[in-house]
Amino acid sequence: MRDKQTHKQAVPEFEEARRIILESVETLSPERVKLLESCGRILAEEVVAPWNLPRFSNSAMDGYAVRAEDCGAVLRVTDFVAAGGSTAKVVTAGTAIKIMTGAAVPDGCDSVVPFEDAEESEGTVRTTGVVKPGQHIRIAGEDVREGETVLTAGRLVRPFEINMLASFGKEYVTVVRQARVAIVATGDELVELGETPGKGQIVDSNAYSIAAAVSALGAIPTIVGIARDNIASHREKLKEGLEADVLITSAGVSVGDRDFVREVLEEMGVKTVFWRVKVKPGKAMAFGVKDGRPVFALPGNPVSSMLTFEEFAAPALLKMMGHTITVKPLFPAVLQSGLKKKKGQTALVRVKLECTNGRYLAWSAGRQDTGFVRTMMDSNAVAVLPADRDEFLAGEEVQVHLLGGAAGGTAL
Repeated sequence: MRDKQTHKQAVPEFEEARRIILESVETLSPERVKLLESCGRILAEEVVAPWNLPRFSNSAMDGYAVRAEDCGAVLRVTDFVAAGGSTAKVVTAGTAIKIMTGAAVPDGCDSVVPFEDAEESEGTVRTTGVVKPGQHIRIAGEDVREGETVLTAGRLVRPFEINMLASFGKEYVTVVRQARVAIVATGDELVELGETPGKGQIVDSNAYSIAAAVSALGAIPTIVGIARDNIASHREKLKEGLEADVLITSAGVSVGDRDFVREVLEEMGVKTVFWRVKVKPGKAMAFGVKDGRPVFALPGNPVSSMLTFEEFAAPALLKMMGHTITVKPLFPAVLQSGLKKKKGQTALVRVKLECTNGRYLAWSAGRQDTGFVRTMMDSNAVAVLPADRDEFLAGEEVQVHLLGGAAGGTAL
């Protein structure tokens, strides 16, 4: 991914870069998994109801199965039906059958009177209120009819869909496969988690934040390890990483003497789609493809790494796993203090967001240096400031999106 032509490539705008990435990735193949494993995944099959739901007409209350026309009369109680049971007896004129919630309603019954609206005495019962035909009865098939398509391919499986699938006895479900993501950090200054860093060394934290973000999306991360600042080490780690569905690297993508990522990836057949983006933080980012597999070379500064993952890699992973909504929606928030940026590039500003009287208010989360992880921790949203301006005043509306996860991020 590194040659003289690379430096002459057009540098895409923020939105253009994301569009290019999304157009470069395809949905992964389907797989069959156990029902609970499908939660949070995207269906890859149509589900047709094999039977009615409810399967049979049943009582919605504990009470008495009656005929509405017998309202007010003294009725003889002829049987009792518990949940899970049924009766061969028929509700006829002048009779009632005691019934529990969920039990199949007996023939002849057109209403259920709750216990609290009836008075029972010595084998008889009298209703005390108005009885309407059909009251407190769940009719067979009134929720879903046999043969009806209840779920289509492309739908996100949530606990609600799990309930429907379980109701139809679906022990296994076909969903889009989870993306396998390899993560490679680079640099001689890094030590593995669990080691004590010496002078001039730091713990490899980027690999873990990226792995956590990958996992939060429902993909499967693998931390390959640290590629040291030599060609041989880069070849070893990047070759292993390219066996996954997606490769994400951290650092080593700039123009320093020991920035080998693009050079080695190009040697391994990764085609550079673009290098650099008109965005801050995250300008020094590269995106490439090999055999349809995306490669994200993210910057090494912690905040740049996390935000470029959020804005570029996360949407691609979501699309690969079948999601149709891949980019977080922007919405307006009112700045509580002014912000300045460099004109000509989109700025991603970490902000604290609150909702007051139906309006979202945004404060800067603190110093915006790309090495300040605390500011990242203190933020719950990102303000996306357009490239054509350099100053935004307090009281002005800006566009923001929530941080973290696939479905909207941190709660306010």
